[in-house]
Amino acid sequence: MKRREFLAGTATAAVALTIGPRLVFADDGTVEVIVGSDQNLADFWSNVVVPALQQELPGLTVNVTVSDGNSGMMALADRALAALKTKNDPQVDVMEAFNPRNTIGGIEAGLWLDFSKAGLSNYEKLSKLAVDTPFGLPYRGSQVVLAYDSTKVATPPKTWAELTTWIKANPGQFIYNRPDKGGSGGNFVRRAIHEANGRDPSLFTTENFSKEQAEKMLPAAWEILKDLAPSLYQQGAYTAGNTPSLQLLMSGVVSMIPTWSDQALSGLKSGELPPHIKLAQLQDLAFVGGYAYCTIPSNAAHREAAAKLANVLISPAVQEQIVDQVAGFPSIEWSYLSDDIRTANADIIPSSIPAFPDGEWEAAVNDGWYRNVAPNVARN
Repeated sequence: MKRREFLAGTATAAVALTIGPRLVFADDGTVEVIVGSDQNLADFWSNVVVPALQQELPGLTVNVTVSDGNSGMMALADRALAALKTKNDPQVDVMEAFNPRNTIGGIEAGLWLDFSKAGLSNYEKLSKLAVDTPFGLPYRGSQVVLAYDSTKVATPPKTWAELTTWIKANPGQFIYNRPDKGGSGGNFVRRAIHEANGRDPSLFTTENFSKEQAEKMLPAAWEILKDLAPSLYQQGAYTAGNTPSLQLLMSGVVSMIPTWSDQALSGLKSGELPPHIKLAQLQDLAFVGGYAYCTIPSNAAHREAAAKLANVLISPAVQEQIVDQVAGFPSIEWSYLSDDIRTANADIIPSSIPAFPDGEWEAAVNDGWYRNVAPNVARN
């Protein structure tokens, strides 16, 4: 589920660069890193990751470029696959925030480096929650959590049952955004779907979608959410995005919301969220989250140097900076991080990071929510 919406004043404008056949890369002695995220992540690579690698390889030159989003990354991957077939240089060495599953036939063709066999000394430090495929290296994560006003909420809910009980006992003090307007509300809805289906995220995959399956598995969640609606802010109001929910919490209008971990942590660090706003995660089954992956084409001209860069990326030193500078979750086990970082994030360290497929499932969830939970809310 796409989201790149930050608190007012904290967003860094993305630098757009069209990735296409005419893109001119640096000379052959330069490792090319294409960042699929925002400019703040490109800055992190340039200012933290690359210098850490250059301590090992002082003479290495690395060029970090921001793509024009998913379409640009897909074009790069398609070109790398074509180059593999013709035994040519793909002109990219590292692709940031790109899932190797997105290129049809890429894994089967041997397009991507297998990180589990690449000799990375830090690979065994990766959290089992983070690894999806050995062809994609997880390096930072985010997850929906609960944000609450600690002056009004002494002890936050730790389970779905406790959360729904709290919502009903505190009418008007909870709100979430429409599921098609931001991932925080969308993943609150998905947590209701998981609850209605035995808390088993594995029941939902891209491959198992059908209209009949959706009609079987989603209605119980609509009943849960309809039951909560009268206890929400304004007896069933829903914000139009992640940031409006945070703004209502900041202003004291509501006392608790679902929010993205990195968005809230960034706001707390910058001071845009007041310190009495605290974060918590459900412990019976957490809200949906996920990781950003890096890929290295197996035919990359600088594959060895790129693999060393990948190893540095998941080192404890750089992973601590993932938490500190970009407010992400580490992809390695939290036990490898400092005591101070673990203590500061104790309430949101996940014991699970459930997933939920996009595509047809997402469309069915959004449509079903509007029709069954909020039929009076206009779709726009």
